[in-house]
Amino acid sequence: MSYKRINVNPFQRVQSDCFIRALSCATGKSWDYIYEHISVIAQSQGAMMNDRSFILDYLDRRYRRVPVEYTISETAEKYSRHIILITTRGHITCSKYGVIYDSFNPGDRIAEYCWIIS
Repeated sequence: MSYKRINVNPFQRVQSDCFIRALSCATGKSWDYIYEHISVIAQSQGAMMNDRSFILDYLDRRYRRVPVEYTISETAEKYSRHIILITTRGHITCSKYGVIYDSFNPGDRIAEYCWIIS
């Protein structure tokens, strides 16, 4: 398993914005762009943009959910030909072609859900 530390938050903060950071990493769009985009959608639904059900619904509507392996590392390895988002309890991370990009290494955490972004 490969891991690379990255934090696309413009102020290098880690504060309940893992969905914004992971989606920014996966799509190549800026943290600011993703923040604005997600904020508008969440507001139109009367939801908080870091709410678990909002995030799952957002991803299910736009990307293909696929089966996960036991850990985030194993899931990243299984889908090493893709850019994916992987959830675990209380967190979401991005893997690009088998490399996990995040502000810390969540590789040993149990994977919950996974979406193929490209």
